[in-house]
Amino acid sequence: MNLPPFLQIQGDALLVAVRVQPRSSRTELAGMMGSELKIKVTAPPVDSAANEALVLFVAETLHLPRRAVTLIRGQTSRHKILRLDGITAEAASARLAPAG
Repeated sequence: MNLPPFLQIQGDALLVAVRVQPRSSRTELAGMMGSELKIKVTAPPVDSAANEALVLFVAETLHLPRRAVTLIRGQTSRHKILRLDGITAEAASARLAPAG
């Protein structure tokens, strides 16, 4: 299968490259920016609020428990890497694919 550029298989987990836009009017998938998936969150980038909102949104979008989505890089950056456990690359790709 041809994976979108924001997904990468690493061992038994799946990595997702994300660019976050905090303080948005809605929490939503917002397409691609380069090789990253752009996600808007309503939370401000204060006290990890935007990170937590991002992790919860991705978990809900992928129908995964919260513990299956881990922020592994980019705690203080807009550019983040999330680790997904318990989902195939095909399923994640289908659920995260930008409409269009």
